[in-house]
Amino acid sequence: MASGTAAGVDGDGGRVDARALDEVVRFTSELIRIDTTNRGGGDCRERPAAEYVAERLAEVGIEPFLLERKPGRTNVVARVPGADPVAGALLVHGHLDVVPAEPADWAVHPFSGEVRDGVVWGRGALDMKNTDAMVLAVVRAWARAGVMPPRDIVLAFTADEEDKGEAGAGFLADEHAALFEGCTEAIGESGAYTVHGAGGLRLYPVAAGERGSAWVELRARGTAGHGSKVNRENAVARLAAAVTRIAEYEWPVRLTPVVRAALRELAAAHGIDVDRDGPRPEEVEELLGKLGPAAKLVAATVRNSANPTMLSAGYKINVIPGTATAFVDGRTVPGGDEEFAATLDRLTGPDVDWTFFHRERALQAPVDAPVFARMRAALEHFDPDAYVVPFCMSGGTDAKQFSRLGVAGYGFSPLRLPPGFDYQGLFHGVDERVPVDALHFGVRVLDRFVMHEASPRSSHHPLPEEA
Repeated sequence: MASGTAAGVDGDGGRVDARALDEVVRFTSELIRIDTTNRGGGDCRERPAAEYVAERLAEVGIEPFLLERKPGRTNVVARVPGADPVAGALLVHGHLDVVPAEPADWAVHPFSGEVRDGVVWGRGALDMKNTDAMVLAVVRAWARAGVMPPRDIVLAFTADEEDKGEAGAGFLADEHAALFEGCTEAIGESGAYTVHGAGGLRLYPVAAGERGSAWVELRARGTAGHGSKVNRENAVARLAAAVTRIAEYEWPVRLTPVVRAALRELAAAHGIDVDRDGPRPEEVEELLGKLGPAAKLVAATVRNSANPTMLSAGYKINVIPGTATAFVDGRTVPGGDEEFAATLDRLTGPDVDWTFFHRERALQAPVDAPVFARMRAALEHFDPDAYVVPFCMSGGTDAKQFSRLGVAGYGFSPLRLPPGFDYQGLFHGVDERVPVDALHFGVRVLDRFVMHEASPRSSHHPLPEEA
């Protein structure tokens, strides 16, 4: 797609046509059928999905690059040239791997990609083969219409996001940074989906931050011995005590700029008066109690956290082992690393050592930036009653790895969801699925967001409101 009409030229309406709307459903279904389960520790093979994506790009003249750190762990990168080659490029990224699914637990087979009653079913329907499909449908529509985005768009379909990202975004950022030259901002997963709040509010949280990952291994030391004898240096007991202290610890509230903005805007949406700079730390719990369902968007991000997740010790019931280990899923707010480490030192005590098993930085992106305003405007165009709010993700995405390249990351994978649709519950859950109408909404919003980065004099035509 090396040539074409720049966005904003008369006659460029109708890019997202019926074909694009059909394609997003088909691509979602077909990607789900490609089993890219990531069990961790390198047990995954994304290459078949990567080849599928590359073929869809090549069909419309977009040149894909397939890149691997290890055989089968394949990433796809492509660049769609923009009308202004000097403007900062936008990175649009989505991962190809999915978490495991047990077919016996599902109403439909998790890798069937079945389309039933206006819904696409299967693992990855929300996380995040749906978004991969939306991006493919949008750029293919541009190519068919012969239009160019206002600036370069770099596409990255990555491996290994559901583990450590080492074979995916980490590999790309470390070894193929040149492919992302000029990228200033990025959009990725987990944002711009409908959250139905109290009183009929339709909230669309756009992620402008992520807590950092601080996965920790604990190792307790003790004296091995016979299980029938008193042992005051029992490694299992020492580990259990430390794990209990960590699980029961109440982390103090630490409000970051993104979380303050989220609380302030959520309060305004609910008609609750707060200070212009947001609530004080001592007011946060009371405010959360007033926000109803919307409180879930911010409750996990007002402080650091540490949740014990794995325990391992011993080899026989009548033998006291000399060591015992545990793993803790720690998450840190921006600026919270020192507090996290000092608190773990105190909670583990003198007989339990701890080390980082995996660590990634916390992120913040400006919520007053023009790119955020354009995301808000695109959502409001197709849902005039939308209330768009910034938020900080409790977990993390590939944005962490791409931030090494100086790219400000946002979570923007738009979906308009019906009342009662449990997006968070289905994320990594049983019977994951996405409404067809939500996919159509997402394609339209993504197109408008990118194409309306042109100047205010643009004569860009609105996209069709209905399929």
